Amino acid sequence: MATQKKTAEVDYSMQEKILALYDLQKIDSKIDGINKVKGELPLAVEGLEDELVGLKTRIDNINGEIEEFNTLTKQRKREVDQSRIQIGNYKEQQNNVRNNREFDAITKEIEYQELEIELAEKRLKEYAAGVKAKKLQLEEAEAVMNERAADLAAKKNELESIEAETAPQVAEYEAQAERAKAKIDERLLAAYERIRRNVRNGLAVVTVRRDACGGCFNRIPPQRQADIRQGKKIIVCEYCGRILVADPEQE
Repeated sequence: MATQKKTAEVDYSMQEKILALYDLQKIDSKIDGINKVKGELPLAVEGLEDELVGLKTRIDNINGEIEEFNTLTKQRKREVDQSRIQIGNYKEQQNNVRNNREFDAITKEIEYQELEIELAEKRLKEYAAGVKAKKLQLEEAEAVMNERAADLAAKKNELESIEAETAPQVAEYEAQAERAKAKIDERLLAAYERIRRNVRNGLAVVTVRRDACGGCFNRIPPQRQADIRQGKKIIVCEYCGRILVADPEQE
């Protein structure tokens, strides 16, 4: 609605709208050129940030697994201590038995507790090995994380430097773009943006040069060229779908 109101305040002709589209394309191409200077830096920064989040999650998981091993270790050590206390109690009871049956029963209990201790000590060795392995994984993950963090800081600094250098120019181009957009109705502007998204080089508006489309270089028939020069309606290339305009400088 806001765009429609702006264009309604001044009754721009179709030719003026087409020229505004052409101006907008030139401005957007300049902004695209500045963005090319940044190259792959924005994507690289985003990728490193995502990787650091993944590494942080991995480190947290490893620390959680180490903590779980430590908890199990404490539990098993308590079980070993309890079993040894039980064995001591049973040995005292053996001194007060009245018959062989009681002696054999207590002996079996002692043997059971000794087996429990043996099993717990085996588990303790496994937990110790698990902690050692996890700590190695932790060191590797932290080393990679530190390396990626350093890469991210360097790329961020480079990107921020470029953005700081080009910010005034981009701001001026964006202001120019807004002035051009004010002359273009909402439907036409939406079509322009859609074409820009769908073409590789971002050129939605191209001029006719040497009787050919400036986007795909296919030949434009003479009558169609005449219609383009008149500027009474929007004409798109039947091959690539770009909006065709007469070159104002040549005109």
